[in-house]
Amino acid sequence: MAQYNIDSLDRIILGFLIKNARMPFLEIARECGISGAAVHQRVKKMEEAGIITGSRLLVKPKNLGLDVCAFVGVHINECDKYSDTVEVLKLIPEVVECHFVTGSYELLLKIYCRNHEHLMDILVNTIQHIPNVQKTESLISLDQAFERQVWVKDRKVAKKAK
Repeated sequence: MAQYNIDSLDRIILGFLIKNARMPFLEIARECGISGAAVHQRVKKMEEAGIITGSRLLVKPKNLGLDVCAFVGVHINECDKYSDTVEVLKLIPEVVECHFVTGSYELLLKIYCRNHEHLMDILVNTIQHIPNVQKTESLISLDQAFERQVWVKDRKVAKKAK
């Protein structure tokens, strides 16, 4: 990956793309007062540096009938089996995120299910049958207050005392 330090113009471009990944580069260029080619070049450099890893279509789970969102803490018997456990979890379509975390669990999962019975089936008949899964603890989301991408605004850097 190429090293690339983003500047304030890159942050503005990222801000537009985070709000609407389909926004035409020419429209972003007009908003920024630069050429479309300049926007294209900057986006390409940010892609090469791994800052931008693509664009995606966002789907609202509730509109697909997935009414239950749960966060599941997973305890693993043997931490060196982390990779094996993750590979099995990747095969479960209801699991949309998997994080190796500090704290009470080894893994934290985000799961979408149709209803509570579906969630119980996934937990009891699938996840808890994965080798090395010792136990799970579930938190059901009652409401998602907000969702956003990473913050790309300029941050003020504290001056170091001399």
